[in-house]
Amino acid sequence: MKTHARVVIIGGGMMGVGLLYHLVKEGWDDCVLVEKGELTSGSTWHAAGQCPSFVGSLNLAKIHHYSNTLYPQLEAETGQYVSWHGCGGIRFAMNQEELDWFRYVKGFADQVGFHMEIIGPNEIKNINPFVDVQGVVAGAYTTMDGHVDPAGCCNAMAAGARQMGATIYRHNRVIGVKPSANGDWDVVTEKGTITCEHVVNAAGCYADQVGAWSGLNIPFANMKHHYIVTEPIQEFIDRDVEMPVMRDPYCCAYYRQEQKAGLIGIYEPTDSREAWDGKGPEWASESELFEAELDYILPWVERVMERMPIWAEAGIKRIVHGAIPHTPDSNPLLGPAPGLRNYWLCCGSSIGIAQGAGCGHYLAQWMVHGDAEINMLEFDPRRYGDFATEDYTRTKSFQDYEHMYALHVPGEERPAGRPVRTSSLYDKLAAKGAVYTEAGGWERPKWFAPQGVEEELGFRRTNAFAHTAEECRAVRERVGLLDLSSFAKFDVTGPDAAALLERLCANRMPKRDGGIVLAHMLSDGGRIQGEVTVTRLAEDRYFVLSGAVAELRDFDRMVQGKRDGEDVAVTNLTDAYGVLVLSGPRSRDVLSQLTEAPLTNDAFRWLTGQEIEVAGVPLRALRVSYVGELGWELHAPMEHLPKLYDALMEAGAAHGIADFGVYALNALRMEKAYKGWGSELTNEIGMVEADMERFLKLDKDDFVGKAATVARKEDGINLSCVYVEIDAEDADARGNEPVMNGDDIIGIVSSGGYGHAVGKSLAFAYVDPAYTEPGTEFDVVILDQARRAKVLAEPVYDPQNERLRA
Repeated sequence: MKTHARVVIIGGGMMGVGLLYHLVKEGWDDCVLVEKGELTSGSTWHAAGQCPSFVGSLNLAKIHHYSNTLYPQLEAETGQYVSWHGCGGIRFAMNQEELDWFRYVKGFADQVGFHMEIIGPNEIKNINPFVDVQGVVAGAYTTMDGHVDPAGCCNAMAAGARQMGATIYRHNRVIGVKPSANGDWDVVTEKGTITCEHVVNAAGCYADQVGAWSGLNIPFANMKHHYIVTEPIQEFIDRDVEMPVMRDPYCCAYYRQEQKAGLIGIYEPTDSREAWDGKGPEWASESELFEAELDYILPWVERVMERMPIWAEAGIKRIVHGAIPHTPDSNPLLGPAPGLRNYWLCCGSSIGIAQGAGCGHYLAQWMVHGDAEINMLEFDPRRYGDFATEDYTRTKSFQDYEHMYALHVPGEERPAGRPVRTSSLYDKLAAKGAVYTEAGGWERPKWFAPQGVEEELGFRRTNAFAHTAEECRAVRERVGLLDLSSFAKFDVTGPDAAALLERLCANRMPKRDGGIVLAHMLSDGGRIQGEVTVTRLAEDRYFVLSGAVAELRDFDRMVQGKRDGEDVAVTNLTDAYGVLVLSGPRSRDVLSQLTEAPLTNDAFRWLTGQEIEVAGVPLRALRVSYVGELGWELHAPMEHLPKLYDALMEAGAAHGIADFGVYALNALRMEKAYKGWGSELTNEIGMVEADMERFLKLDKDDFVGKAATVARKEDGINLSCVYVEIDAEDADARGNEPVMNGDDIIGIVSSGGYGHAVGKSLAFAYVDPAYTEPGTEFDVVILDQARRAKVLAEPVYDPQNERLRA
């Protein structure tokens, strides 16, 4: 057995093998996979093998589409049996909200390249004459997907990986993962130890046990899932055309043809069960199934029989009852493990057959090249932190399983596991009508509902629209107050603090105490990895802020970016400090009543910060604004936030102060054309494409990503960010909508919203550089309707920043 390798993957299921195959395809030799049993012996071997194209995320759709284009070719490439059935699939919409969802996802299909039609009940019957379509509004018909033999497909990728030089060890159990003295990893197996530069946890249902060896909390729950195979069906015996895979919210099920029989898989919406009673599987176990528990699924099986009457009298040939992992948000865990260098996760997929190849493809890009072609934020394991306790993880993972066929409607706040991370104002604001949403575990006020008013849900403007307009009006005309304690907050201190930040950031650090800059951390390839606001408190002390979901990513980047011998410390203050955003033309009038600190433009300039006392609370006041108005961010110890809030509300009463939420925040930032990290600023693009060169200092000493950025400028770009006004009606762009010039797709919307102060529907989009000139017009497809859009030359609100400087 080898004693050294570049990478060792632990786990020989679809996810691990998919990654191995793509690592060697991306050019890494000396890749090893270790499996404790036979390949596929975890959850892969007993999977039903569905490979849908239709999913509710653009980036996940790219992952699925990659798999669905690779699997039909694998047998010819590797010589290994795969059994690809390209029968297509139909998902039912049972109401208008689900139909709007289909229209939204149709935009994904057009961009990604899989064929999708929205068809009516009669067309559904033409394609599948055996199904009863009572109550069905429409179907999403995707013709390029189907199902595959899981073991055959996994073994085909394994064969391909071996043919390209990879090594696979079967029947060799890993019993430990330890950091070695030189910074590598020692993967200890029953047959010896392999020292490697990179280690990957692809252990599926066992991933939490493997992670625990390295101190990791890996958030997922193993859920029990049944599918049933019937006896042969005469109508299938008599017919040459295979029926598509049906996905049916009424039945909470998928059902399809399996050879000449029927196959039914149920995701019961109540009474779901955790595998191994929540204790986890034995690490030595393999190919494990459970006794059938049909009582829990029979009501939903009966509904399937209503849909497919030809199955009603069929006997049951086989029942498969096995474990599948579910994460709290349904997305797989792909990327670096928090706090560890060169330790990667490739696990947590509840539909790993469909995702195995695509996950492996894009994670391999990230590992080999430092960036993936798609936005990996929603899959990055560092989206979870210590807040993802066992109870939180289990409760939300159960919810994910039970909602497998329930549309997550925009605006819907699912309650499982919440609240888990709150500011000290949570109860006070909830009593005032705050409707909360979750980001990085944090509860953030979304909007403030009058007593007795509940938000209507949907893809179009809801009753929250008018209330959000009132919140925006308060900020623009008077003064507003927002609890944004979810900011990630760090102190970077020591003699080498400035050197670290200069090296990691593309912008130049402030040269004077109190100076503030917006800066971006790039990959070696020049792509955007993070956005931070940096305040210099002293020559050796910097206060760094970033987004809620970026907390562990940015912490790791700073800690792991330190060089040997550098004297610098990075301290995470996220939970210790709360944040109140005070914004609006009357904000100075409010704040001046509560502090002795002078607040004039000369004494407290825009883009500066000071440590002052407000209402007897010592805090860090930053004169910055994401809404484009005079205002301050007040960063105070969390325990003092209620006192500070009460004082500001009392002092602001005479000035018409009002609470506002993140709905309004998004509307206000769109009016100011402020780009957002995670939407406009992602690992897919660099500073040049994002039109962020004013924050790029190529004349300073070398920084991470500088050489690649210079090359980008010299070589040219194929996408550029534009700011547009859209002729919308009752629905605004949300992000990921296609941008069209006639029948040609020329770009994609990255985010959007309605600007209430200016009365315009606004968006950012990445388009072909030929369409960036102000005044250029094209179409944005919103809910499958083309809406005319025009490129704007400047922000529609206060383009000269006069109000910020007031």
